[in-house]
Amino acid sequence: MKKSMLFLYVILLTTALQAQFIKYDIKPKWLQSSNYMGITLLDVKEIFFDATYKFEEISALAYRDKTLYALNDKSHLFRFNLEIKNDKIKRLDLEKIIKLKDSDGEKLSKIDRDSEGMVVVGDKLLISFERNPRVTVYALNGERVKNLSLHKKLRDIDHYIAPNKALESLAYNRKHCLVAAPETPFRGSKYHTLYAKDKSWRFKAHGNITALEFIDEDRILILERDFNYFTRSRTAILSVVKLKSSKKVSKSKVIASFKSSDGWKLDNFEGLTRIDKNRFLVVSDDNDSLFQKTLLVLFKIDENYLAF
Repeated sequence: MKKSMLFLYVILLTTALQAQFIKYDIKPKWLQSSNYMGITLLDVKEIFFDATYKFEEISALAYRDKTLYALNDKSHLFRFNLEIKNDKIKRLDLEKIIKLKDSDGEKLSKIDRDSEGMVVVGDKLLISFERNPRVTVYALNGERVKNLSLHKKLRDIDHYIAPNKALESLAYNRKHCLVAAPETPFRGSKYHTLYAKDKSWRFKAHGNITALEFIDEDRILILERDFNYFTRSRTAILSVVKLKSSKKVSKSKVIASFKSSDGWKLDNFEGLTRIDKNRFLVVSDDNDSLFQKTLLVLFKIDENYLAF
């Protein structure tokens, strides 16, 4: 290949790797402020790439040191360089697309690749799966390291309401280590339950859990969703649960509730990650549909609202 052609190819490739943004307003017309309940909406962008890149069905986010990892339902890991400036999403450059592998270094089989939750811990990624419920440790290059030992109630798929309602989300910190949750309560339960390896916490359910993220040592942020198939309306709920007692129902508080019936322009929000002390990102899963969008939402939590 001639040097001029190679140079042109590199330029085109670089351009294609930069995400395209469309500013998107999810707020209802009646809300003039960016402040709502316990959060401030800082920025919302619709994300898309050149047609040669299929950035779709994003189910999880994990962030560290300006690197954003996005995971889709088919076990494709997208690694981005993320620039946030003045509380706005300025750039999102795709550095690499990685296919998660099994213990033999091969791509995951169909039943094993339903990846849903993710958190970055040091130089490793912890990823949860539905259908064949497990949490697997991966190197940042997609190589499988090992499966983690889970709470006994999480191991058997028959405990879950359905195979695709299994290990939807997880979070990690030094005190509690791995905390994971099914999308819906187990059969016969009226409460959501968060599970560490040897203990659990119950709390009031508002919808299906799609993501978890620690706020601090004992407070965890919960993202829930609800979809009414008859009215086609969506609800997204952000709540905080205190991980204090494993014997009683844990204290929780809704810090924001969004309903499309109230004018909110919602999509299928699934992924959540912390950027710094009180700023977070949420992403929507477009279900590989022409009628849905991949939205990236940057918001800030009001610390005073968390007192309860």
